[in-house]
Amino acid sequence: MNDIVISVENVSKLYQLGVINHGTLYRDLQSWWAKLRGKADPNSPIDSPQITSAVQSEQWFRALDGINFEVTRGEVLGLIGGNGAGKSTLLKILSRITAPSSGEVRMKGRIASLLEVGTGFHPELTGRENVFLNGALLGMAPKEVSKKFDEIVDFAGVENFIDTPVKRYSSGMYVRLAFAVAAHLESEVLLVDEVLAVGDTAFQKKCLGKMEDIGASGRTILFVSHNMAAIENLCQKVLVLDRGKVDFFGDTPSGVEHYYSKVNSNVIGHLDALPRTGDGRLRLKEVWLSDTQGNKLAIIRTGSTVKINVKIERMEPGREDLSLAIGVKTLKGEGVIHLSTETLAFNPQVSEQFITLSCELKRFNLRGGIYSLNFYLSTSGVVSDWVQDGFRIQVEDGDYYGTGKLPPEGYSHYLADYSWSVANDGS
Repeated sequence: MNDIVISVENVSKLYQLGVINHGTLYRDLQSWWAKLRGKADPNSPIDSPQITSAVQSEQWFRALDGINFEVTRGEVLGLIGGNGAGKSTLLKILSRITAPSSGEVRMKGRIASLLEVGTGFHPELTGRENVFLNGALLGMAPKEVSKKFDEIVDFAGVENFIDTPVKRYSSGMYVRLAFAVAAHLESEVLLVDEVLAVGDTAFQKKCLGKMEDIGASGRTILFVSHNMAAIENLCQKVLVLDRGKVDFFGDTPSGVEHYYSKVNSNVIGHLDALPRTGDGRLRLKEVWLSDTQGNKLAIIRTGSTVKINVKIERMEPGREDLSLAIGVKTLKGEGVIHLSTETLAFNPQVSEQFITLSCELKRFNLRGGIYSLNFYLSTSGVVSDWVQDGFRIQVEDGDYYGTGKLPPEGYSHYLADYSWSVANDGS
């Protein structure tokens, strides 16, 4: 029990929907008095239906619902989930920015948090003053902060602006300094939301490297991110939230797999209604993505094995030899992969009315982004069906190299499967 740093027990958070107040105390009292007597609200719009007290009580949004988990000292926990799952709300409760509607949170030690851009700093104070203010909020003496000050400024790269009010900082400068303060001051728990997306790629790598160091030093980190490569590399455990509830809590590989299994749904691209050219002897009907177990996918993770499945219909009786090519392009029209049955000397035949051709790509090596698929179907060298931009795929960066690191911006499409070696020259 002594090693438990964060304990969350049955925590829920509710927010009231709709109009919270009418702008003046007089109108608020009018509405309250009318509601107390069961009368219509005199301040509601004329054309809106009146809300009875019974309905009014239901106008609440449950951002968190019965959250339970524990984090031990030195553990790095990743919080993942879709937009609106409750990740940021949970971090605000842990940061004591807002209180839970019910349940209990117990935490040990000093807590440093990096949430939305703008939290934790006073805009009228300079960067220097905000560093010392944050140290004081953590219970640190000025001498303690002074020992870390040069390291903080150097990490953030704001030497020339440290005595400028932070309200004049760009969002990138603001986040750099905020992260440097949270990471370098002596706190036992560090809470980090997805604000690192504001910084450039070089600074994001710097931040991830610093979080690795913090985790190795025995401090506890809660990390919210949509960057699954970083989650897989940094975190020992993950907490998956779905519509305010804990959907999974456990080891990182299983948690990430569980998250993607929830994100992916039965997504099938129907090609019938799309513009096409060809003689129509064979027709492209459907396309979908699947994993090696046959589960349909909506999102491909870099480094995973994926199948592109294409359903084809024979429109005339008889046996047809066919050739299928799939072109993968960026949304700007740049070709990145060409997949062809002819290239691999694969010669399928259509004897039934419907067949499905599947192309398996091992260790999928495209970077995150959205790509367009073109389909070219021919028989005996004659075009039967040609559909351009028939299906789009979404790719998310995964931990392709097992290091949590990916190439810098500018090398945006391919990930090479390579290795290094060293040999002594003998000189």
